[in-house]
Amino acid sequence: MKKILVLGGTGFVGAHVCEKLVRDGWHVTVPTRRRNNARHLLHLPPLTVLELDVHDEQSLTQAVVGHEAVVNLVAILHGTEATFQRVHVALPQKLSRACLAGGVKQVVHVSALGANAEQQEAAPSMYLRSKSQGEAVLRQAASGGVAGVGAGTGFELTCLRPSVIFGAGDQFLNLFAQLQKVFPIMPLAGAQARFQPVWVEDVASAVVRCVSPVSPGLSAHRPAVFELGGPEVFTLKQLVELSGQLSGIAGGRGRWVVGLPDWMGRLQARLMSLAPGEPLMSVDNLDSMKADNVTTDQCPGLAELGITSTALQPIAQNYLSNRNPEHGLTGLRMKARHR
Repeated sequence: MKKILVLGGTGFVGAHVCEKLVRDGWHVTVPTRRRNNARHLLHLPPLTVLELDVHDEQSLTQAVVGHEAVVNLVAILHGTEATFQRVHVALPQKLSRACLAGGVKQVVHVSALGANAEQQEAAPSMYLRSKSQGEAVLRQAASGGVAGVGAGTGFELTCLRPSVIFGAGDQFLNLFAQLQKVFPIMPLAGAQARFQPVWVEDVASAVVRCVSPVSPGLSAHRPAVFELGGPEVFTLKQLVELSGQLSGIAGGRGRWVVGLPDWMGRLQARLMSLAPGEPLMSVDNLDSMKADNVTTDQCPGLAELGITSTALQPIAQNYLSNRNPEHGLTGLRMKARHR
């Protein structure tokens, strides 16, 4: 049976990816710091959970041995420049060396719209610059290897750049819906930023297509870069309004969403970043939104992978109208994890 290692397999996107890979005939290995984090995946045979720290290069190198392919889904949205570098750049460096040493044939790296390995410093935020640098690291290893470690061998690399990802259990539409249950008015920074939301199931399908030997669209693009977006483009304000309407807030009208001027939005983001726990928004998020989060005509997309992109509203209405961000199959997984 084909074996694949999925970094970040316990997360929102990762759970969907693992399920589809298992259905496609792969034996999936998921590394995680704590085995308990993967309880919602244990119903998927054949799937193996490894308890290890993927940032430990020795452990990572041992983990990739015997796997034909690796998927990297590890990412963060908030942090300092040092933490972005650790997760988005240093980890791909370690992963590159591990894959070359272990003879891995394929690597699928989930990046982000706005990343550009060829123009790394042109990106407007720490997040996008680090994502660009991570792509560049992997591309170098794929094309010729790393000096002293499998030099000249390389591996097949596919980079996927999704727009914001939605689906039951997401931390995007669900978050805005929950906030509108608390606040009578929604002051919003970056209200006119443009997004092309893509369904988590479509992203997961794209990952599976990229490790399929007969997948359309891959042979003409090596290293392959695909931009993943849904069929519609929305402003952030429209998405916030839609989340309130679909979740039935104020009788289906949603809250009044007030776009903030840039200086006020940045002040709001700074205050939010000081709150305990994971911030809702940071100044770096606002910097990322200076670039439209939409697909371009410079890269192939879902259609070239044989996937028809799914519209947001019918899917979002299903889980938001239930007023339960854990609705559906993902909800069953999450409930299993907490038993």
